Amino acid sequence: MEEEERPEVKQMKSSLVLLPFVLVMRWAEANVSVIILMAPPTGQTISQTTGTSTADAETYADFNWDELGFDIVPTDYMYVMKSSEGESFTQGNVTPFGNIEMSPYAGILNYGQGLIEGLKAYRKEDGRVLLFRPEQNAQRLKIGAERMCMSSPSVEQFVEAVKQTVRANKHWVPPQGKGSLYVRPLLIGSGPVLGLCPAPEYTFLVYASPVGNYHKGPLNLVVEDKLHRATPGGTGDIKTVANYSPVCKALTEARAKGFSDVLFLDAVTKKYIEEVSTCNIFIVKDDVISTPATVGTILPGMTRKSIIEIALDFGYQVEERTIPMEDLLEADEVFCTGTAVVVSPVGCITYQDKRVEYKTGAETVSQKLYVMLTGIQTGRIEDKLGWTVEVV
Repeated sequence: MEEEERPEVKQMKSSLVLLPFVLVMRWAEANVSVIILMAPPTGQTISQTTGTSTADAETYADFNWDELGFDIVPTDYMYVMKSSEGESFTQGNVTPFGNIEMSPYAGILNYGQGLIEGLKAYRKEDGRVLLFRPEQNAQRLKIGAERMCMSSPSVEQFVEAVKQTVRANKHWVPPQGKGSLYVRPLLIGSGPVLGLCPAPEYTFLVYASPVGNYHKGPLNLVVEDKLHRATPGGTGDIKTVANYSPVCKALTEARAKGFSDVLFLDAVTKKYIEEVSTCNIFIVKDDVISTPATVGTILPGMTRKSIIEIALDFGYQVEERTIPMEDLLEADEVFCTGTAVVVSPVGCITYQDKRVEYKTGAETVSQKLYVMLTGIQTGRIEDKLGWTVEVV
């Protein structure tokens, strides 16, 4: 694919993950309304910056990678393919990043029939680019699609779509140590429906954006004991879009009070910890690592799975179990895992006005696990487990 000249793009202090879409209504000549999902076009200024990007950079976009955070940085291309209900997805295509048009009747807009995934591409020291366990995300998407009565791409189609998206945006994979390229696959019910039923058409698309650290230091969590993220028999164990906006109320209120994030309890007894708004949680007591079991209300995170396997390889005892609040409050260490947060230590947790502090720093279990995980992801440590996939 020949590279197209990129419009001038102003740098931004931080990068992107979720591209916030703006819904705009227009009326066609036939008096039929449609909704256009407006995404920031490449070149649009998102925040005050220092510098410009150029079209002819051999390896990197002309971007101040030291300023990279976790905000919007539009890249150049996305991948799109479609399927009718009950049919296989046809071959998709890489296309310039831009707006997509959709009927107001679309299943995703009316009934939230949609799934998201998140994974990252990393730059090695020699300039090559690696993906981390993309087939795991593909398999999780298929499980979610079955639960949501959606057609889904095959594992091979998913992985190939992600590879093509990363290759097309290779200039936006940060230098090693400066961040990563966050890749966001979306599966949405794009076909029109009026009554509640599965959509007749599905769209799978993949976009990407460079990101830095999600959090700048140890987390300061607050336990939410009134609102809940998931309930038994619900969709807490799949990555549906419907799981996330209901979390915003508790998260917004917590951040307004100075907390980093919210830890949710089980919805039945309110005695057991489940997960943070967008990541899994672990506790460490006397070198025994414990994490809540994924029993239907907790998302089986890819980073969670990898950290468990690394910890077992190190010789740690790892328990997947119900964890009462008492165990959390008495833990030596607490840390969170996720594609965005990677492995983030928790510095303190507040529960019913009681504040408990935890061990953080270079000698912690979480730091040891972080070094091994990120070493494998970036090619600094030999990948003996076959987790990485070379893309460029």
